[in-house]
Amino acid sequence: MNEADLGYFFENIHDDCRVPCPECSTERKKKNVKTLSVTIDGGDCLYQCHHCGLSGRYNKPSIQTQVKPQKVRAISVPSASNQELINEYLLSRSIDPLSVTSYSVVSGTKYFNGSGEMDAVGFVYGDREAVKWRSIQGKNFTQDGAARTLWGIDQVKEDAKDIFIVEGETDLLACASSGLENVVSVPNGAPQKVSNRKVNPEEDNKFAYVWAAREQLEKAERIILATDQDEAGIALSEELARRIGRAKCWTVEYPDGCKDPNDVLKHHGSEAVRKMMENAKPVPLEGVYSADDYTHDIEHLYKEGIVGGASTGLASVDGLFTVVQGQLSIVTGIPGSGKSEFIDQLMVNLARREGWKFAVASFENPPPLHIAKLSEKYIGKPFFEGKTARMSGDEKTEALNWVTDHFLFLEQRGGDSATIDSILDRAKQAVMRLGVRGLVIDPYNYIQQSSSVDNEHQGINEMLTRLVTFARAHDVHIWFIAHPAKMMTNQDGSTPVPKGMNISGSAAFFAKADLGITVHLDKDKNVEIHCWKCRFKWVGTTGTISLDYDIPTGRYTDISYGDFVPSGGSDGRSNDWHETGDDWDF
Repeated sequence: MNEADLGYFFENIHDDCRVPCPECSTERKKKNVKTLSVTIDGGDCLYQCHHCGLSGRYNKPSIQTQVKPQKVRAISVPSASNQELINEYLLSRSIDPLSVTSYSVVSGTKYFNGSGEMDAVGFVYGDREAVKWRSIQGKNFTQDGAARTLWGIDQVKEDAKDIFIVEGETDLLACASSGLENVVSVPNGAPQKVSNRKVNPEEDNKFAYVWAAREQLEKAERIILATDQDEAGIALSEELARRIGRAKCWTVEYPDGCKDPNDVLKHHGSEAVRKMMENAKPVPLEGVYSADDYTHDIEHLYKEGIVGGASTGLASVDGLFTVVQGQLSIVTGIPGSGKSEFIDQLMVNLARREGWKFAVASFENPPPLHIAKLSEKYIGKPFFEGKTARMSGDEKTEALNWVTDHFLFLEQRGGDSATIDSILDRAKQAVMRLGVRGLVIDPYNYIQQSSSVDNEHQGINEMLTRLVTFARAHDVHIWFIAHPAKMMTNQDGSTPVPKGMNISGSAAFFAKADLGITVHLDKDKNVEIHCWKCRFKWVGTTGTISLDYDIPTGRYTDISYGDFVPSGGSDGRSNDWHETGDDWDF
């Protein structure tokens, strides 16, 4: 595409989005598939097509020209001011009146709600577009007109390399009194918190002053943000960085006991103000870190080495792998092989031994039945009537209390199809509020793919990427259960062992997994656990082990070898609930 075509295409894109690619969409059968990712960086568009590979950066013209012009009505400004009153106000804040005469400051008598008429100073914005009034005594505030520009922007030099943004007019005058140039103040204070809404210049009324000054801000090499050091001021700094571009924004560090530039001037003098601004540091880039950011982790790694994961509670399985938070396990196996039961066993063991809490999104086991199965594994007796004596009422109560303490169930109600977003949104709440450390999604084929994806492979790849990102971000281990494609039976009647590349839909199941696990029944109904991928050698290794399975209780246990009997649990409960003769029914 040429520059003109790019300009036309990106003209109305103001925020991060995905859109059909102008290069390849016309040649595709599905022309509306959104394959082009667009990221806004300052005034530029960074773009990449995930289909044809089109990529680059388009330098947009000033967004100022794309924002609807605001109608400004000139207001009345006092024609005469009491300079002594203005000087009194400035000196009370350690500001030298003679150093700030170029700024439009007026005086008058204003009515303040709750306080009546008081002497006040006024800060004139633009060509009489607004006046912000502050009482000489106290912190009363009122405003005439609507300020839509940065105060002091008209005094910023054309070739300014650094522009300083402060939160209030007195902070600007404090900086100017300290000898700093090219300082501007926001007109309407700070937000209470950072918004999670995407930025659209045409609807961004509260920050219209940023877009109005876009041309001047873009010319500067650095924008130093010296907003107040309180929660609202920090939120303002973040909102400004979002609009200007984090790459060119810097922030200041205030001396102890100071929250703004005027405080620094009053308590430490003008030299301290200049030094604070000179020592500004770059705003951290999102997702970009240096080795210094990991100093603590590196030091701990050097002293302690790599510590393996949590025990599975089964000695033979620990010989294959352990369980590490922040990783993704892909679990497969032919239907009826016991993969869900095996993961239940691991959860019970981890909850019992390590105190872990779990969130479970199980689409084939309704929560009441799932709770009964977990209770069986915890107590070591059947929940239901059968050939083997079931758990007593007291044991049932004990089990239910224990399951309540360690398990949460992410149930899809209301008839809506489950999506990866709906599952992870609920899982995030469970992690943040309730301390969940493990998440089970069982099985994959119940999850509805996004309508925006082009094909099943793309949908699976994006979904697995979301899971890996979630696991890393929240330090949660995720078990993701997926059925393999239908496999042909061997000549001897046995079924081949399915592995990552055999899972239906995409090779991404193998590629994205930290751990790849298959639960398999051989032709003699013996249980095999296959580890076909282990990304980190300190977590485990690839290989195969065998386990015993107790049908009445759904418990997996280590197989005894001569005098060596691996431990089956840490709480002293027996693992000997074993009967033969029942049908295998997982």
